[in-house]
Amino acid sequence: MHMRYRDRIDIIGQILEAANGRNVTRSKIAYQAFLNYSQLKENLAALTQKDLLCYDDDTRTFKTTEKGLRFLNTYNLIGEMVKEEQQKWIQNRQT
Repeated sequence: MHMRYRDRIDIIGQILEAANGRNVTRSKIAYQAFLNYSQLKENLAALTQKDLLCYDDDTRTFKTTEKGLRFLNTYNLIGEMVKEEQQKWIQNRQT
């Protein structure tokens, strides 16, 4: 499978989506977001520090916070808007 280049915002979105509404382990996040250990470690620390993710010491899992869910919602809305504009551009080129 060919992976396109992802910027930091895409990676953050995928991590928050993986931990959306449930407690997930580091390995599950790494698997769902296609991250290696060093990328995972760096991003989890940053997202936890920024209060977009919370870590539960007892279950050793992560969960997206309310702030993280707001970020994810905005990220998804922008993604939909970009797709719509790309589709319009393609349709205009074909006519």
